[in-house]
Amino acid sequence: MAETEQNLGDQDIEEKIEQTRERFKNEFLKDSSDKYDQRDVDRLQKDNSLVEGYLMWRLYVVDDALKMIDESFHWRKEYGVNDLSESSIPRWMFETGAVFLHGYDREGNKLLWFRVKLHVKDAKTIIDKKKYVAFWLERNVKKEPGMPMTVVFDMSESGLANIDMDFVKYVVSCFKIYYPKLLSMMIIVEMPWIMNAAWKIVKTWLGPEAISKLKFASRSELQSYIDPEYLPPHMGGNDLFKYSYPPLPDDDFQTPISDNGPIVSEDEIESKEIESKELESKESEPESKDGLESSFNSEVVAKPKKVNFLEDTSEKVDNRIKGARKPVTTFKGTLLDISPAEELSFGFGDTEKKSLIILSNVTKNPLAFKVRTTAPEKYRVKPSSSICEPGASIDIVVSLYGGSQASPQDRFLVMAAEMDNVGSQELGQFWKEVQKTKIMEHRLRCHVLESVKPAANPQWGAGDVGSSKDINMTHVAQIGSLAPDDTLLMRLMTSNSQLQQSINTCLWVQKILVYLVLILLVLNLYCVFVLTSSQQLS
Repeated sequence: MAETEQNLGDQDIEEKIEQTRERFKNEFLKDSSDKYDQRDVDRLQKDNSLVEGYLMWRLYVVDDALKMIDESFHWRKEYGVNDLSESSIPRWMFETGAVFLHGYDREGNKLLWFRVKLHVKDAKTIIDKKKYVAFWLERNVKKEPGMPMTVVFDMSESGLANIDMDFVKYVVSCFKIYYPKLLSMMIIVEMPWIMNAAWKIVKTWLGPEAISKLKFASRSELQSYIDPEYLPPHMGGNDLFKYSYPPLPDDDFQTPISDNGPIVSEDEIESKEIESKELESKESEPESKDGLESSFNSEVVAKPKKVNFLEDTSEKVDNRIKGARKPVTTFKGTLLDISPAEELSFGFGDTEKKSLIILSNVTKNPLAFKVRTTAPEKYRVKPSSSICEPGASIDIVVSLYGGSQASPQDRFLVMAAEMDNVGSQELGQFWKEVQKTKIMEHRLRCHVLESVKPAANPQWGAGDVGSSKDINMTHVAQIGSLAPDDTLLMRLMTSNSQLQQSINTCLWVQKILVYLVLILLVLNLYCVFVLTSSQQLS
């Protein structure tokens, strides 16, 4: 029987990770290391989350995790996944729009769309199609590491000619073997009845780990998984997005704006007030704008702030960041250290409307930076664009505008690039001219903290065993809302699943024992009957 563990602490997980690395090195790299891409091997040795992902998907059974790693690394080298780019995929595949990333589900997971009607079975192009899928998966993993993905199979106007079982099995293998923990849900929309037999086969490929993630949805049921804003009209939504290439569709990051136009940072407002006091004899004319510039070019520049050293400015700074949720994690980048590392947390309802981003320049040159968001009408970012001097740190306050509510679908993009001649360059012109290869990008997602009501401590009796799963899942949900660490939540859910398996096993053993007792009782009665009959005959 495979080894199972019901309770794993942090120390136990670390031991499993080190054991997996050591055994992979001794058992799989001993003969030859050429069978894997060295970049994948290096990541396995350095990235704990990668190893834990394989272990978690295999319920922390090291033997099973090692088989999964071996198969996954073989595939990555065979298809050259680390080197996949737009230029390595035939252009016509991008132009068809059969597969693309766009939008988010209700839990904030990225949507990967498969338009089945555009797929035609062709043995000559199957390898390129598989690389095409790997390109999109790898693209999302690199942009939002650790974030799950929801796959949507749009079956509208499709038929048997569009079903390629080998290709479907490959897609399933991507989530079952090659990308552990990546799949959030796989939604099959408006499946024709004639394809029922085919999808029954697909369910057997998914295996017990992922079978619960497969959802068959009609047009009316789909909105329980995805908001109408990310559904096309033929699915009952109002998303007017139309795929076109080039360029590749991506998150629609824009400069944060309010109802009256681009948001002016507090630093700029204060600097203008100081200048107006110094130049009382002059009337300052507001700068007119004919309209909003493109979101790629309209950047608000925080002007140098003149400070009177006789007055204490700490109170102004404290007021600006007062009430903002301070980050506790840090992403170590090539140009900037960014806190938080992955998530901006906001409170639920009217509480905690502010969150803080801290940028620290780790280079020897000044850095230009800007912050953009997918929901510009909901957020104020102060400052949204400025310059960070070498070794300096800048506090950026992100606050919800008006009565807006944060959503897991919202994203922020922090961009930074080194500046050579600070004095001679305007930020707007700099961002137009800087090469894309010199720009560092880091994405942040939003996390909404829900208030948790203290649950009464239930008194469990002998008859309450059946409800233990519900109680455990409630407890997991409460812990997950208190601690937004996805890894911790996954560990708890894994532990709960293992506990449920043990309970089921105990119930099964109990039934067997009952049957054995009944058989023994029947045998005893039979023996008594035989003895009684023999005595009567004698």
